[in-house]
Amino acid sequence: MNKTSAAWLFLAPALLVLGVFFLLPVLAGLALSLTDYDLYALADFRNLRFVGLANYWMLLHRPLFWAALGHTLYFVAAGVPLSMLVSLAAALLLNSPLAGARALFRTALFAPVVTTLVAVAVIWRYLFNSQYGVVDFVLAHLGLPSIDWLGDPHWAMPMIILFAVWKNFGYNMIILLAGLRAIPPELYEAARIDGASVWRQFRHITLPALGPILLMTGILTVSGYFQLFAEPYVITEGGPLQSTVSVLYLMYQDGFKYWNMGTASAVAFLLFAVMFAVTAAMWRFGETRETVA
Repeated sequence: MNKTSAAWLFLAPALLVLGVFFLLPVLAGLALSLTDYDLYALADFRNLRFVGLANYWMLLHRPLFWAALGHTLYFVAAGVPLSMLVSLAAALLLNSPLAGARALFRTALFAPVVTTLVAVAVIWRYLFNSQYGVVDFVLAHLGLPSIDWLGDPHWAMPMIILFAVWKNFGYNMIILLAGLRAIPPELYEAARIDGASVWRQFRHITLPALGPILLMTGILTVSGYFQLFAEPYVITEGGPLQSTVSVLYLMYQDGFKYWNMGTASAVAFLLFAVMFAVTAAMWRFGETRETVA
C-alpha cells in the first residue's frame, strides 16, 4: 500500500462522519428550501411540492426578513468591534505586571464564557427589569429616571449587545493573551532603549504581531454574532415591536412555530450567503493589509 492510499484510509472515518452529519444535512436543507414543506407535507408527503426559488423570492420581498437582517447586521457591526476591544483590553491587562494574581483574574474574566447562556440571560432580564430590577433600583436611589431597558425598542438591542459582549469576550481574551505571550520581550526592550512610548510600542510592535490572531478571532466572532438567536429568544422574545428579531430567530419562527420548513431553510441559506460574503471580505482585507505591510 502506497502513502496516498494509506492517507485516504486514515482519513476515511473522519470523511465519513463529515459526510453523514454535515454534508448530507446541508444538501437536504438546500433541497428543502426549494419546496413548500410545511405541516401538511409532514402529515402526508404527497402534499410536498417543488417550488424552485419561490421561497427565496418571497423572503426578498418580505419586510420582516429585511428588518431581521438589519437587526442582525446592527448586532454584528456594534457587537464585534466592542467585543474585540474588550477582549484586547482584558488580555493586555492580564499580560501586564499589574495583574499579580493572573490565574484568579483569568478565571474570573473567562467565567461568563462557560456559564449557561440561558441561565445568565434570565438573570440579566431580571437585573434590567423596569419594575423590580437592580439596575433601575440603583438609578432611583441616584435620583435618575427609570428606563425600560428591555421594553423600549431603542434600548432593547443595545442591551442584548452589551450582554453578548459580556458573555463572550473571555474566549477571545484567552487567545489574544496567548498571542501577547508569544511576542519576544526583546522587541519591547529595544523599543524602550530607543525611547519609544508605551503607545508607540503598542502601535508598532503589539498590533502588528497580533495582526493574524486579530483577523482570526475577528472572523470567528463575526460568524458567531451572525448566529444571534438565544439572547433575543430568552431576554426579549423578539420584542419589543419586533426590534430584536434576528435572522435566526425568524428562521426559528418559520420552521418550528409555523412549520414552514421550506421557508426556514431558505432563510438559513440566505444568512449563509451574507456570512460568507462578510467573512470573505474580512479575509481579503486581512491579506491586503499583510501584503502592504
